[in-house]
Amino acid sequence: MDFKDLIKQLGDRVTKLKDNIQTEEATKNAFIMPFIQALGYDVFNPLEVVPEYVTDIGTKKGEKIDYLIQKDGEPMILIECKHWSQNLDIHSGQLLRYFHVSKAKFGILTNGIVYRFYTDIEEANKMDEKPFMEFDLTDIRDVQVEELKKFHKSYFEIENIVNTASELKYINEIKSVFNSELKSPSETFVKMFVSKVYQGRATEKVVQQFTEYVRKSCNQVISDIITERLKTALSKETEQKENINSTQPPQEEVISPEKKIETTLEEMESYYIIKAILRGKIDSGRIAYRDAVSYFTILLDDNNRKPICRLYLSGNKKMVGVFDQDKKETKKEISNLDDLYNIQEDILKIIDIYEAGK
Repeated sequence: MDFKDLIKQLGDRVTKLKDNIQTEEATKNAFIMPFIQALGYDVFNPLEVVPEYVTDIGTKKGEKIDYLIQKDGEPMILIECKHWSQNLDIHSGQLLRYFHVSKAKFGILTNGIVYRFYTDIEEANKMDEKPFMEFDLTDIRDVQVEELKKFHKSYFEIENIVNTASELKYINEIKSVFNSELKSPSETFVKMFVSKVYQGRATEKVVQQFTEYVRKSCNQVISDIITERLKTALSKETEQKENINSTQPPQEEVISPEKKIETTLEEMESYYIIKAILRGKIDSGRIAYRDAVSYFTILLDDNNRKPICRLYLSGNKKMVGVFDQDKKETKKEISNLDDLYNIQEDILKIIDIYEAGK
């Protein structure tokens, strides 16, 4: 089994078992130790993985960090562990203190699901406040798997990781800022566009007016990119089918009621927008769709009893149906697919309801 498959298998394990894990120690045994093993380290060899590693801090003696990964007796990676349900945002200070008195070059803060990787990019021997990489076992992305692989025992080279850590750190921070601007454009962001497209003075009223223009424009650009990629994918699929059909003898066409159902480009675009909205909430592989003659339904786990929303796009008015905990559908009119971002609270809420009812 290659590294990517091993990590994805661990991600499936986390999803299935997490609700049965009650303590921090159980989190270590069920999730974190297998993760360390997946990176190629022997968790039962104290020359490689040291549990409860002592890191004296000033006058405090006997302070311990959960794990130390070392090579040839030299500390490489400190790992501070929390229970899987813990919010890591309030615990980075503890790892920072341990990092400061250790010779380790990297620190990992984890709850067994999310792994945050730290180093000292901004100031030597002082851990950065923000991680240069965050890896989520419930939202595994191929690009991140390749970066994680650099921490594997077989590939671990400090210089190689340090060289890319700075790039990763700032790319992730830029992505975070950009995502924030897409949701709620700041005055500075809006003024940049106003200065390029508006001839008058950027008064407070003008900036307020353009804030909504900028938000819609950015979402439309993203929507256009998705549409273009979808067109390319559909075009390739059609070409492949034509190539296959050209090598087969002609067959008598069978008329089927399903012929009436035609999944449109607009429906597929709505599907990808919903996936984008839920990207940080659940594994995108759990989001499915089913088409019908008069509507297009997006489902959780491809389960008819778990509708996320329902799109009505073929009539004069475009509508989206959202559901409450009793599966009661409420229809809302939308002018275009960008308006789907306005119902993301309803989308996220129904996911929480389904997940709570597992």
